[in-house]
Amino acid sequence: MKIEIVGAGLAGCEAAYLLASRGAEVTLTDCKPAAFSPAHASPLFSELVCSNSLKSNDVYGNACGLLKEEMRLLGSLFMEAADRAKVPAGGALAVDREVFSSYITQKIKAEPRITLRSETVEDIPDADIAVIATGPLTQGALAEKIAALCGELHFYDASAPIVSEESIDRSKTFTADRYGRGTSDYLNCPMNREEYEAFVDALLSAERATLHEFDKREIFDGCMPVEVMASRGKDTLRYGMLKPVGLYDENGKRPYAVLQLRKENVAGSAYNLVGFQTNLKFSEQKRVFGLIPALKNAEYLRYGVMHRNTYLPAERLNRDFSLRRRENLFFAGQITGVEGYVESAMSGLLAGIHILRRVQGREPIFFPETTVCGALSAYVSSAQADFQPMNANYGILAPIEERDKAKKRRMFAERSLAAIRAIGEQL
Repeated sequence: MKIEIVGAGLAGCEAAYLLASRGAEVTLTDCKPAAFSPAHASPLFSELVCSNSLKSNDVYGNACGLLKEEMRLLGSLFMEAADRAKVPAGGALAVDREVFSSYITQKIKAEPRITLRSETVEDIPDADIAVIATGPLTQGALAEKIAALCGELHFYDASAPIVSEESIDRSKTFTADRYGRGTSDYLNCPMNREEYEAFVDALLSAERATLHEFDKREIFDGCMPVEVMASRGKDTLRYGMLKPVGLYDENGKRPYAVLQLRKENVAGSAYNLVGFQTNLKFSEQKRVFGLIPALKNAEYLRYGVMHRNTYLPAERLNRDFSLRRRENLFFAGQITGVEGYVESAMSGLLAGIHILRRVQGREPIFFPETTVCGALSAYVSSAQADFQPMNANYGILAPIEERDKAKKRRMFAERSLAAIRAIGEQL
């Protein structure tokens, strides 16, 4: 069976290695070293562009730490390389980028069942099974072919932060819809004049993340960050995303300014900061947005991000990462709607596992939403009106009724790892 994978980034290498190491013949095509995307400079595969941090390594206290352990149990090349290339970083897993990419490149090149090709792919491969893993900068003729097949692609990612419900100070909120219309689905976080002015001052002086030039062109034409809006005048936010018009608390009083939070999922375990697209550094988001009384101790399931990010519209993929309307075509990496290095590699790993079972004529395998990888698979394949890329967080997992945060997180991990070990026995 002819299997072709386009893109030798994190997801493409993960899928290719999983398949080849289990006996399948794979062709892996990448533009390197003949050409480079605007973000890449190294001829090595699986190049880490923005950071050397793979976030927390805490299996029992962090969702991304748990995802990494799930991937280790499933035989991830990405995690094997990361553990070999790690550098001191406290509780986080950070790597020497060159050692990390070199390790993966050597493993890919040494695998006899992987045929490497260096060329810019402009069409969807005509193969028994194909995987598109071309990343967030997918462009040109290939992007046009994907769009023709899948519908209009998203070409930038400007996402507002998401916080956990249990970390919101509900005593500092009230539920109401503007002008009393609707069913009070929003949590409103009021501010008085002093709180609002302190918030705006902090917002204007906060440190922003560095954007590439190609990011700036794509993003700022399409979505204005809250900190840029604030720079246009002290009251700009009060006439925009923080406007209090039509909102009254339980005492009938209208706040000076108000941030609205909207449910991110059916369970109500996660809330989106409405209209708060931002380019602040993550630490600054926590500090500055924490000046809003209801968010003083907020736990961020996803920070706001702004960068060039080509990804598929909602409800185009099956949970095995195959395309619904063409099931021999798979997608992996950030183009699927996952966000982050680890999550991108995870999608390639799972796509490889699902393809391998199909090649072997075995029954499909199911990753439940009690696991982080299963929950992310469900997320990117679900129907959503406002589909935004998602990273690993507890808010997308099947809920557990437990108020003690540390105990709850351990329960999440134990439940997840038991499920992954059971799946591993079937591989």
